Amino acid sequence: MSNTNDDLEKEYDLKSLGKGVRGKYFDQYQKGTNVVVIDPDLSKAFPNSKAVNDALRKILENQKKAAS
Repeated sequence: MSNTNDDLEKEYDLKSLGKGVRGKYFDQYQKGTNVVVIDPDLSKAFPNSKAVNDALRKILENQKKAAS
């Protein structure tokens, strides 16, 4: 009997999906993450996490200078 609620299309080759690895992301999950989706127009100026973090640190630095 087929499962009519199955979203997996017939053309997917289950063998090509590989085998899952238990606990693969456990350490990252334990540390916690803050995932932010950057809009396409901003991703050109901030192509990676280092660029985003550098810009945010600069903003915080400028705010501290302005407050003192």
